[in-house]
Amino acid sequence: MTAFLREPGASAPPSGPDSRRVVVIGGGIAGLATAALLASRGHSVDVLEKNAALGGRVGSVERHGFRFDTGASWYLMPEVFEHFFALLGTSVEAELELTTLDPSYRVFFEGYDEPIDVRPDRAHNRALFEALEPGAGRRFDDYLRSADETYDIALRRFLYTSFDSPSALLTPDVVRRGPRLGRLLTRSLERHVAGRFTDHRIRQVLGYPAVFLGSSPSRAPSMYHLMSRMDLGDRVLYPQGGFTRLIEVVAALAERHGARLHTDAPVTGILTDTGGRRARVTGVTATVDGAPRTFDADVVVGAADLHHVETALLPAGLQTHPEPAWADRSPGPGAVLAMLGVEGRLPQLPHHSLFFTSDWGQNFGDIFGAEARVPDPASVYVCKPSETDPTVAPEGCENLFVLVPVPADVEIGGGGDDGQGSALVERTADAAIDQVAAWAGVPDLRDRIRVRHTVGPADFARQYNAWRGGALGLEHTLRQSAFLRPGNASAKVDGLLYAGASTVPGVGLPMCLISAELVLKRLSGDRSAAPVPG
Repeated sequence: MTAFLREPGASAPPSGPDSRRVVVIGGGIAGLATAALLASRGHSVDVLEKNAALGGRVGSVERHGFRFDTGASWYLMPEVFEHFFALLGTSVEAELELTTLDPSYRVFFEGYDEPIDVRPDRAHNRALFEALEPGAGRRFDDYLRSADETYDIALRRFLYTSFDSPSALLTPDVVRRGPRLGRLLTRSLERHVAGRFTDHRIRQVLGYPAVFLGSSPSRAPSMYHLMSRMDLGDRVLYPQGGFTRLIEVVAALAERHGARLHTDAPVTGILTDTGGRRARVTGVTATVDGAPRTFDADVVVGAADLHHVETALLPAGLQTHPEPAWADRSPGPGAVLAMLGVEGRLPQLPHHSLFFTSDWGQNFGDIFGAEARVPDPASVYVCKPSETDPTVAPEGCENLFVLVPVPADVEIGGGGDDGQGSALVERTADAAIDQVAAWAGVPDLRDRIRVRHTVGPADFARQYNAWRGGALGLEHTLRQSAFLRPGNASAKVDGLLYAGASTVPGVGLPMCLISAELVLKRLSGDRSAAPVPG
């Protein structure tokens, strides 16, 4: 990306009467999406990214012919991507090559000999539920009908709003569904599923989407059963070239519209004018090529970790979210990642595989409980993109991305190459590799590993300023969902806005794209609950 620099105070001037000088802190997906949208509307935008590469958590690692995505690996909610690209005058079809995964994913269960395959076919998935639990097919229909309806109203009324205009939410369809929506918000996903299905495997398949939200089935509101509409009732997709290809595309669109993208440029402070009744932003200070720089701004968008932006870049008196406020918040899980280059093929594994332990209460208790520890055994997620994408591994080899949810705790340590990470990170990776080998029937898996790179919570804290080393962003509990989630505008500093997984609407790639659109809506004065017309 560009290394465009200016002298202190020499920010590019706005190009029109309604244009503003904008600095975006953080070049992850939310920061790049924000820059692209604002630049496309004529604002003068600079993105400042602390690392040498753009993408944030959606990064990549290359070793000996293997290329690993380091973050996102599920492409869900395709309509959100389509809408985002339409706002930029293009389309998903023009920018990305998407492949439908079949199976969507495979699930291995502790204590069961055979895994199950979820496919991009509702009829298949209905028959699967019926085979696991007689009568579950009909309840599957009811469950997905409810998920479809909840997903639809969430898209139309709750995801594209900053919750700054209550009247925008008081529409007839919301009022009519008020009692039901209230029950969905106050009952856990675990209870919601258990009230409908008895088979342990079905309950786990329907409860697992809570992990996409940085939560657990017992802590996430049942409103999020809408997630099953995506994997059981729709397609799971993959962008050829991996998710770093998505970063490249969004970064290119931002630059095409005039945004300036700076890497190796950590922001050191947010500048404010406190001479009026309220403080207002005037710019940021950053370090570029080892030298201090000032970037003037009318608007600053904190697209980095919210805890870092608030507690490290603002003086205490101007913090909307000071350190004491975080005592009652949850960062969601941390993660131990193992990126493995494997010699030979692994037909036992499709693109996505899930390995579920039988005692989820213990598993999630270890992650989120008062006495948090690395689960043993742990439920594990494995992505094998080489199943779908020939560019990510040498011919005849496989690329494995193994994720173990762990507590958000930097004391677990960081990773490294070839077993050189902290002892606990490497033990956790070893246990996951052996678990996959045993459950999937690949007894020689460990012997076939030619490349190994691990990541731990301390790496998330160091590389992304992630609060407590969390892997995703603030957990989606009732107290951290919808209008109870931290808002996207400072309560104390005019012109300071937020985007990304720590603010509304939440974690995940689609939510980060929506968070960028919410910044656009704030600057244009749009207080509706609807998406910006494409």
